[in-house]
Amino acid sequence: QVQLVESGGGLVQPGGSLKLSCAASGFTFSRYPMSWYRQAPGKERELVATITTAGASTNYADSVKGRFTISRDNAKNTVYLQMYSLNPEDTAVYYCYVFRAQLGYWGKGTLVTVSS
Repeated sequence: QVQLVESGGGLVQPGGSLKLSCAASGFTFSRYPMSWYRQAPGKERELVATITTAGASTNYADSVKGRFTISRDNAKNTVYLQMYSLNPEDTAVYYCYVFRAQLGYWGKGTLVTVSS
């Protein structure tokens, strides 16, 4: 079955950086666009970034443009989210997402806390 396992979250100071990873299994990873979402405390889940199958095209939420970079390694079945210039508003649980066969699949998320 489809499994998405996020890692790389943690506590970081404002202005710092983190790189998240999402290891995928149970489907042909290279055939599907992948996305990162996040959910901050008390807020709805929001789309952060999306990458196409071969990584040729990416899209970002306005709030992270220029600071976050999504990438993928199809040989490793892994999608990444490199985050720079983090600020407290980036504090959230970050989720990996794929839409496949009419269903959406989520990982369990990884918590990113930006605080001094």
